[in-house]
Amino acid sequence: MAEDDKRYARQIIGKIVVTKSGKRFGEVSNISFETRTGELIHIILRNPTTYAAEINLEKNEKNELTIPYSSVIAVGDFVVVAEEDII
Repeated sequence: MAEDDKRYARQIIGKIVVTKSGKRFGEVSNISFETRTGELIHIILRNPTTYAAEINLEKNEKNELTIPYSSVIAVGDFVVVAEEDII
């Protein structure tokens, strides 16, 4: 990853998470990561939509819905995820 491609968590938190087709999941509440390596693991959602609640997303130990960070395909005004990598 080039230096210009790096994103800081504070730049992603609060952004709306959507699929390529525009379906909304909610907002980024936080990001979980592996402390040893710094690898990003999950996006943690806040204000999940009905759609997000219905598709059986994985939950963390606090019962919050999560999306695998590996499904993120773009970060801009929105965090865009590949729905096929999630469900």
